[in-house]
Amino acid sequence: MGTAKGRRASLAAAGAALCMTATLTGCGSATGNNDVTLKVVAADYGDGPGNSSRTYWKNLADAFTEAHPGIKVDVSVYSWEEVDAKVAELVKKDEAPDIAQIGAYADYAAADKLYTADDLLSVATQADFLGPLADAGKVKRVQYGMPFVSSTRLLFYNKDLFKQAGIAKPPTSWDELESDAKKLKGVAKTPFALPLGREEAQAETMQWMLAGGGGYTDSDEGYAIDSPENVKTFDWLREHLVRPGLTGPVKPWELNRQAAFDAFAAGDVGMLNGHPKLMKEAADKGVDFGMAVMPTADGHEKPAMGVADWVMAFKNGHREESGAFLDFLYEAKNVTAFTTTYGLLPVTNSGYRAMQSTTDPKAAGLKEFLAALPDARLYPVGKKSWAGVSENVKKSIGKAVSDDAKPGKTLEAIATAARAADQDR
Repeated sequence: MGTAKGRRASLAAAGAALCMTATLTGCGSATGNNDVTLKVVAADYGDGPGNSSRTYWKNLADAFTEAHPGIKVDVSVYSWEEVDAKVAELVKKDEAPDIAQIGAYADYAAADKLYTADDLLSVATQADFLGPLADAGKVKRVQYGMPFVSSTRLLFYNKDLFKQAGIAKPPTSWDELESDAKKLKGVAKTPFALPLGREEAQAETMQWMLAGGGGYTDSDEGYAIDSPENVKTFDWLREHLVRPGLTGPVKPWELNRQAAFDAFAAGDVGMLNGHPKLMKEAADKGVDFGMAVMPTADGHEKPAMGVADWVMAFKNGHREESGAFLDFLYEAKNVTAFTTTYGLLPVTNSGYRAMQSTTDPKAAGLKEFLAALPDARLYPVGKKSWAGVSENVKKSIGKAVSDDAKPGKTLEAIATAARAADQDR
């Protein structure tokens, strides 16, 4: 820890000494021979030209270069549909960017293509990451992935439908959730939306696993998808929500997340699990909604699910310059400028405190999601096998609650494939 900061100071001292002894080298000039241009590839979080992330990255790059003459930053922004593939293509061509802000890092870390966080960041920046997010960026206990933004999940509920059903407050246990869903059956098209379709089934699955005391992995970081806790969770979903017809007219294994969000925004859903984006969608359609911590099997609060996107720096010989830019990126003012604009959560303690104390009305609803962040659990993204396991969950998990389901068998099949994939890596 702290080695990058020391190396940066040594580099600066060495550069100053060279400028004293050399002539016509251009030392200290913003246009001299020693200039470096960092190539950055980033994802676009906007939904159109009017709020594209390009504006944020341009302003950040300009401000950084003004503070660090001689280091220019060239940022290319791509949609989420193409950014991961674009970086993979550049790496394959041996033209990797200096820094990439994308969805996963583990493959590049395993191929020894990335600097570690210790190589890059100052002590202060490394220490500022929220613990669960920093841990999720590690492969074999070494951090390569630096969290960029995050989000958590909460239970959304329709206040008007709750009032019509005579429900005074949101449920805290699964027994209460089942009871409320039964009351909503007469007033809502979908008492509880359960999107286990392919779009984001891995997220819905993890939320329920955590609420039931389980998760994708065990304490030794091995896949535990077929644990007794997870089997009980899917037995409960099948017997207490799906079979009684409390999950609406669309079968859970056919229901995608966005379709569930659209139905909630239309006023047709009593309850569902959602992320910050749903706040705006529902508010824009005039839905009076509330948010609460997700109910758990025993009514005692469990860790929420967290999701993060990642920054990584490739070994291109620009370690010092990349580290300086990343230290700048993670300053609290730069973190909150991005998260507030796009309805996301910070990944640093300083950003967390800044969002807690802000009076910006755009951040008001985010504070409820923020409260769940410090103890959140993330996908096992440090595993190279996770991408394939996630795809298998999306494809297969709906079978666990289907009409002829044996949840334990479905989870066992997914777990067996996951363990085999993990060993192959």
